[in-house]
Amino acid sequence: MEIKFKDQLSLGVASAATQIEGGNCEHNWNDWYTRGNIKDHSSPVRATDHYHLWKEDADLMALMKIKHYRMGVEWARICPNEGEVDEEVIAHYREELQYLKEQGITVLLTIHHFTNPMWFERKGAFTQKENIRYFLDFVKLIVNVFGGLVAEYITINEPNVYATNSYYFGEWPPGEKSLSQAVSVMSNMAICHIKAYQMIHSMRESMGYQDTKVSFANHVRVFDPQNPRNPWHCICAKLLDWFFQGAITEAISTGDFKWPLKRSKDISHGEYLDFIAINYYTRSTVSGFGDGVKQDAPKNDLGWEIYPEGLIRCTAHIYQLLKRPIYITENGTCDNQDAFRSKYIYEHLKVISESNLPITRYYHWCYCDNFEWVEGESARFGLVHVNYETQERTIKTSGRFFTRMIEESGISEELYREYVEPLKYHY
Repeated sequence: MEIKFKDQLSLGVASAATQIEGGNCEHNWNDWYTRGNIKDHSSPVRATDHYHLWKEDADLMALMKIKHYRMGVEWARICPNEGEVDEEVIAHYREELQYLKEQGITVLLTIHHFTNPMWFERKGAFTQKENIRYFLDFVKLIVNVFGGLVAEYITINEPNVYATNSYYFGEWPPGEKSLSQAVSVMSNMAICHIKAYQMIHSMRESMGYQDTKVSFANHVRVFDPQNPRNPWHCICAKLLDWFFQGAITEAISTGDFKWPLKRSKDISHGEYLDFIAINYYTRSTVSGFGDGVKQDAPKNDLGWEIYPEGLIRCTAHIYQLLKRPIYITENGTCDNQDAFRSKYIYEHLKVISESNLPITRYYHWCYCDNFEWVEGESARFGLVHVNYETQERTIKTSGRFFTRMIEESGISEELYREYVEPLKYHY
């Protein structure tokens, strides 16, 4: 049961601005809440109040021995109105980034993580190609003000999830149900990444830096046919895989736009990733054009299948497209009682350690319990428990396990017996 991490593997934690910061910002998720679309009626205005408690959180990360932190900035907070920049917010983020650096914590900065300012949303957000310039203006601002403190960037988090949930299934703001809109959003976000990739490199190079790394956080999952002998199940699995993740992965990584995406004349074939960034959670079992879950498989508290092998299956496939170092930028599970999270982490790190893939970072989702989009406060993913009423932070058992793994650069037999062996999954 012992695991020795490869020398290049480092562990970290991830978060997103909207999910932890709190505050009554004019963005699409606050709007979605006011329209009554959060399942437990909780509000992103509360979240974990990280905007005010950031120093406490940074100190807690340092206490947990965490050296890598993927964090985001809130576009609607920085630019509350079109053409406006809040300099106090810029100063706030600079102070936070500087403090993390002093704690020995390296930041991977996410520029867009599902949330749009309402002024941008009202313009049609990423459905309109002419709106790409607003995103690129924001990228330029971010690099101008934080480029001396941050070398590593995620341009866009999970563009496929944003596009499908917001514009195909209609479960996220703005609640549209249009296949053509979803395709337009994926196409435009691919263009956004490529242009941002070029811009970030150019800007930081002109600042005198040679250590720039840029990617996008790619949400991937395995699509397996429910019955591998059923041709329809197999066809649907392949089509869903291509529509949800295959086409956009190829477009963003290499500039090759294939059906159903719409290519842009000013985008040429190239290589637009410095590292492969993988967000992995689950597998879909397919019998038609919809999501499905394998029967009798272990599941988390949201009903997602727990399938560690899928992490390597997905990552190996993408690595063949463009060979780059690999960061697992999100991996975690909804476990409201912290009953099996340590087992989940162990099993995913085990397949990573047994793989020949050059996986150099593993960011656990999430550092702390937070506002989990439409699930609100009801779905807990954190290594740190948050009492939302008091905002008290408490390191969970899985959080202590995570620290021990960092300290030992692996998992000893003793550590396994203490934290993993007693745990069982739900079925």
